[in-house]
Amino acid sequence: MNSATREEVRPVPLDDRVAAFVQLGRLFALFGAGQPWPGHSCGLSEVEYASFDESVQRAKSRNGWFTEENVRHMLRSLSGMLEPAALNAWLSGYEDLVGGRTTDNRQPTTSIVGLITAGNIPMVGFHDLLCVLLSGHRARLKISSDDAGLTNAVLDLLQLIAPYLAARVSIAEQKLGEVDAVIATGSNNTARYFEHYFGHLPRIIRKNRTSVAVLDGTESEQELEALGEDLFRYFGLGCRNVGKLFIPQDVDLHRLFKAIYPWERIGNHNKWANNYDYHKAIWLMDRVPLLENGFVLFREDTGLHSPLGSIYYERYAERSTVDALLREHDAEIQCIVGHGHVAFGSAQCPGPQDYADGVDTMRFLLGLG
Repeated sequence: MNSATREEVRPVPLDDRVAAFVQLGRLFALFGAGQPWPGHSCGLSEVEYASFDESVQRAKSRNGWFTEENVRHMLRSLSGMLEPAALNAWLSGYEDLVGGRTTDNRQPTTSIVGLITAGNIPMVGFHDLLCVLLSGHRARLKISSDDAGLTNAVLDLLQLIAPYLAARVSIAEQKLGEVDAVIATGSNNTARYFEHYFGHLPRIIRKNRTSVAVLDGTESEQELEALGEDLFRYFGLGCRNVGKLFIPQDVDLHRLFKAIYPWERIGNHNKWANNYDYHKAIWLMDRVPLLENGFVLFREDTGLHSPLGSIYYERYAERSTVDALLREHDAEIQCIVGHGHVAFGSAQCPGPQDYADGVDTMRFLLGLG
């Protein structure tokens, strides 16, 4: 895909943009379930369908963290995000967007938005791309080297089902080039560079975040089992993965250990096992008290960002103390799992309205021009 120019491309009514992503979501559901080619009714030929499925299967050979199970899970999650009801409910909150639903007189082709994606979990930049295209702008992507070819495979799908949208996307092979705005995701360290290079542009710069779970002791067995999904999906590499637990003083952690034991299979993954063994050795040499079950280390620690292969936990006597701490560290926390917050097991299945870092990406994009 060639670099975009500033030549105008024809306006696309919002209804057509939404319809394209709904169709893409239906394809994601098929691939997420590992379904064989269902026939031409899906909008792809058998060869085209097989080509994308091969990209899913090959991802692990290019990035060892991107197992087929996790890639298909991401596709299922994105398919839920692209359900018609979810999309329409989300977009209904933007009157300046839906007001141009059929005529698209807003002249949305004025901005080229640079997207610098991370590579920590599969297709992590998809929501930004969704927002850019639905807002009517164009996207220039600088894709992480860890992406394993998945974003390009998605763009190939988009070219097949909605070439008028694919025409609004380009790939920057080297430097990002001339853009009108930037959405960049990276670490606290790379954020400083992003601010230096793009400080003159409208921008969203994302830094390191993690997620936490707050237990109150009334959780059911099913909820504790579901918590395993929040802890271990994508090997805990996502900012929506729970890396820290707040637990009442009298709660027995062995009940949690039993509930999450079905995830023992991740202990067989060499990259996870290497991290587990490394931190176990270091902490044992430092005489750090640990709890372990053969595939994950539990360490009592006040920190929020636990290293890979481990989970931090902190006991509390008063819930108000936890609430105050979470407010204090709001800029480091992506989401909170627990009663009254994100439901157990659903942290890694955000809806389109669940913006990274709590920054309304769509509102930012609609303000460009």
